[in-house]
Amino acid sequence: MHRFESIDRPTHRRAFLGSLALGASAFSARGAFADELMRTPSQTEGPFYPDKLPLDTDNDLIVVNDNLTSAVGEITHLTGRLLDSKGEPIRNALIEIWQVDANGAYLHTKDPAHGKFNANFQGFGRFLTGSTGEYYFRTIKPVAYTGRAPHIHVKVRKGRKELLTTQFYIKGSPENERDGIYKSLRDPRDRDALTLAFTPVEGSKIGELSARGDLVVGHTPEA
Repeated sequence: MHRFESIDRPTHRRAFLGSLALGASAFSARGAFADELMRTPSQTEGPFYPDKLPLDTDNDLIVVNDNLTSAVGEITHLTGRLLDSKGEPIRNALIEIWQVDANGAYLHTKDPAHGKFNANFQGFGRFLTGSTGEYYFRTIKPVAYTGRAPHIHVKVRKGRKELLTTQFYIKGSPENERDGIYKSLRDPRDRDALTLAFTPVEGSKIGELSARGDLVVGHTPEA
């Protein structure tokens, strides 16, 4: 089950999700992007893809199962579309994300910081795309930890095939230029594709943020 609950007022939640639906419909027309789209650059999976998946793997990482206590951190609505290089939405693809909690700890037993992992944070989530290719996660704004800029890991699968593994970063984060994995993105267009603006959600009483990152798989057109 996909959760869309927010701990803010329901009217704000409905307005926000309504805007997502409008955004998705605007890009659902066949061939809207012709051959203009570049493929999203891949990045390393890293060592801390969960070695034991949580019992709860839905798209709401803020609330684990039916716990009343939500995760610590800046609540972020992460959205985007999964497209092919022609601009066509890809449906029935599984998008996974994983990231550290507010303490900089992964949901992985071999992470040196695992002992301080926040049990109220899911740490990992999945979403199955629909006809528009749209995806949605409720998570926290990523934080930095030793040696790494704040980032969210992303993996895309369709059936048994893995289509993409990459990472999203925060636009304007000073740690980006000190991060070797981020700096491996030599092309400014690749950096732009993976560097997201985290912006305040209008009307939110609890300081929620939104970030949007489209994912493109398929042939990369010539520059």
